[in-house]
Amino acid sequence: MKVFNTLSQRLEDFVPLDGKRVRLYTCGPTVYNYAHIGNFRAYVFEDVLRRTLKYFGFEVLQVMNLTDVDDKTIRGARAGGKPLNVYTQTYKDAFFADLKTLNVEPAEHYPAATDHIPAMIAIIAALMAKGHAYRSDDGSVYFSVASFPAYGRLAHLDMAGLKPGARVAQDEYEKENVADFALWKAWDEEDGDVAWDSPWGRGRPGWHIECSAMSTQYLGETFDLHTGGVDNIFPHHEDEIAQSEAASGKPFVRYWMHCAHLMVDGRKMSKSLGNFYTLRDILGRGYTGRETRYVLAAGHYRQSLNFTFDSLNGARAALQRLDEFQARLADRAGSVAAAAALPSWAEETRPRFEGALADDLNVSGALGALFDLVHAGNKAMDAAQAAPAEAAAVRALLARFDGVLGFLAAPEAEVPAQALALLEQRQAARKAKNWAESDRIRNELATLGWIIQDTPQGAKLKRK
Repeated sequence: MKVFNTLSQRLEDFVPLDGKRVRLYTCGPTVYNYAHIGNFRAYVFEDVLRRTLKYFGFEVLQVMNLTDVDDKTIRGARAGGKPLNVYTQTYKDAFFADLKTLNVEPAEHYPAATDHIPAMIAIIAALMAKGHAYRSDDGSVYFSVASFPAYGRLAHLDMAGLKPGARVAQDEYEKENVADFALWKAWDEEDGDVAWDSPWGRGRPGWHIECSAMSTQYLGETFDLHTGGVDNIFPHHEDEIAQSEAASGKPFVRYWMHCAHLMVDGRKMSKSLGNFYTLRDILGRGYTGRETRYVLAAGHYRQSLNFTFDSLNGARAALQRLDEFQARLADRAGSVAAAAALPSWAEETRPRFEGALADDLNVSGALGALFDLVHAGNKAMDAAQAAPAEAAAVRALLARFDGVLGFLAAPEAEVPAQALALLEQRQAARKAKNWAESDRIRNELATLGWIIQDTPQGAKLKRK
C-alpha cells in the first residue's frame, strides 16, 4: 500500500513500525459548535483510511482527540453563560451522533484535552529543561522556534525571514506569522474560571501542546500515521512536530496524510456567503447520512471536493442503482447460503478495487471498478448467466467492499403496518383481477412514500 507523505512530498510504501499494527492519530473537533461538512470531509477520509488499512490486514489503534479547551471554547462558554464542561458536552454529544449518522467507525480512544493537563505540563517542563521553551514576563510559556532547526519542514516554510523572539499567543494564526508559540497561557480575565495550576502559575495549555500530549500518551513517542486537513499543516502540525521531537529527542510521526479543502458550489464555505452547512442542515433538506457519506468519500482525498446539492442528488441516484443491483443479486441467490467461486466478471473487479485503494486511497478508482461490476452483473443476470451460488458469491464480495466504503449496505426501512395492510389489499385486488382497485392502492402507497416492486418472490415494498 502506498500513501502520499506530506513530509516527503512523495508516494511511499506504507510500512508500520510494528508489523501489522498501525498507530494512527487523527485531529478531532474543537467542540465549540456543531461540526460542519468541511470537518466531516476530513473525518470520512480518515474513516475510509482506517477501513482500508483493516481491509489489507492491518490492526489499527486510532486516537482522535476532542479539543475542549482553547480560545474558541472559552469564548463560547462565556458567551453562553455556562461552565466550560457543560458547554462543550453538548457539542461532544452532537459530534458522536453525527459520526454515527455518517457510519464512521469509532476510534479506539477519544481523549479530551481537559483530562490530560498533567501530561501537557510534563512535556512543557521537559522543553523548559532542554532550553526549547521560556517563560515570558506575564507567566506564559513559549516554544522557541529558533531552538529547533528542523522547524518548517512539514509545511516547507522558508525560515530566512524569521524574527527571533517574535511571539504569537493565539491558538490559530496565519502562515506569515512564523513565531514562538504559546505552550502555556497565563490566566487573564478573559479565561473566567478556566485555569489549572502549573509550575509557572495558574493558566491553561495552548492548543498545539494538547495534541502532542494526547497522541504520545496513547501511541508512544514515535508512531506511524497522523492525519488531518491541509489547514492543519501550519501552524498546528508543524508545532506538534517541533514540541514533540524537542521534548523526546525522537522522530514524532513517520507518515503524514492531509485531505484537501471542501468547497461549496465552487466557493469557500462561509456563513456570509450562505453556503455554510452542518450535517444537520443537510439532513433537514431531506438527504441522508448515507448520501452525504457517498459524496464526501467518493473523490480523491488530496483533491478539493466541490460539495453541491446536485452532487447529493447524484449520490442518491448512484446508491439507488447499487441497491437495485444488490436486490437482484439477493433474488437470484434465493436461499443459497454457500457461495461458489466468483464469476469471471466479478473476479476481475477485486484486483482493480484493491489496486485503486492501495494507490494512495484512490476511492474514485475503486468506485469505477465497482460500477463496472454492476454493469457486467446486470448483463449477466439479464441473460440468465448468473447461477444462484455465483450471485451469493458476488453479494459476499460486495459486503467485503462495504467494509471500506461504508455505504453499500442500505439501511433497513421499517415498513409501517398501514403500508403492509395496503399491500395485502392490493394483492387481493390483483387476485380478483380488480385492476382499478389495484392501481388505486398503488397510488395510495406512493403517497405514503412506498413503491411496489413485483418480484418472482412476490410483491415487496421499497421506500421512495
